[in-house]
Amino acid sequence: MTISGFTMVRNATRFYFPIKESIKSILPIVDEFIVALGNCSPDDKTEEEILSINSPKIRIIHRVWDETRFIKGTIFKDETNAALKECKGDWCFYLQADEVVHEKDLDYIVKCCNKYQNNTDVDGILFKYFHFWGDYWHYLPYHGWCRNEIRIIRNNIGVESFRDAISFRHKNNNKLHVVETDAYIFHYGWVRPPKSMKSKKNEQDSIHKGKANTENESNNVGFDYGPLGRLPKFNFSHPDVMKERMNSFNWEDNLNYSKKFPKNYVFNKHEKTKYKIISWFENNLFGGKQYFGFNNWKTVAKY
Repeated sequence: MTISGFTMVRNATRFYFPIKESIKSILPIVDEFIVALGNCSPDDKTEEEILSINSPKIRIIHRVWDETRFIKGTIFKDETNAALKECKGDWCFYLQADEVVHEKDLDYIVKCCNKYQNNTDVDGILFKYFHFWGDYWHYLPYHGWCRNEIRIIRNNIGVESFRDAISFRHKNNNKLHVVETDAYIFHYGWVRPPKSMKSKKNEQDSIHKGKANTENESNNVGFDYGPLGRLPKFNFSHPDVMKERMNSFNWEDNLNYSKKFPKNYVFNKHEKTKYKIISWFENNLFGGKQYFGFNNWKTVAKY
């Protein structure tokens, strides 16, 4: 059995993506790692960051992003499929550039792939999620943030990236049959210095609207994460590959650790009353299962 890792990325260092940590987190269990690297800004060092890993498993495919495909994030799907097309493994392990896997789950993941290797009723493997917010010690177990997602797919069965690369489906649009696991994806997409977060959000929002944004992050005042004191604390360990990045955390003074909303504050989705009520029911009565949320798979087994 072989496993290919794959991802797509552009401007990772400019927008504070942990691309190096993401790749390194699953490198021990993959036979190759394909990176579809988009045309980065002149000041970006993503390629240098990836090459510094110094692994023969990594293969970079240089890509030029088609701006006509930016609307609704279709470009992310295109670039994910470009990387997937190059994968040679029996299984293909997808990580977005802000997603990391804990080393304690690696052996468990390999055993799961081995168990279902010859079971062609299984198209993919489902992971759980931790979504971090503002810093590395607060997270969002709330409605509207995916509780699960497909991150390993069987190769050569006609599977492709779905929508804006949020998930996968068969080319005929059928949902995948998946095995549910207790392995976690650590999602750090909302852990950035406030100015970097604002600049990244502007870029991604504009891509979904169909036009690239070249705003310099020094031109904005920074993203407001709101009162972190209202969020649950994360009391477990982070992946070892994140230690160096976590040690460089230096925007604590720019965060609000109280429970008080500032004047004229614009609520984030998870802070709105509707989502708080739904989240309470999901977390307290339904064991964390998300209702009325995005569900893009059919579960056939639990590993």
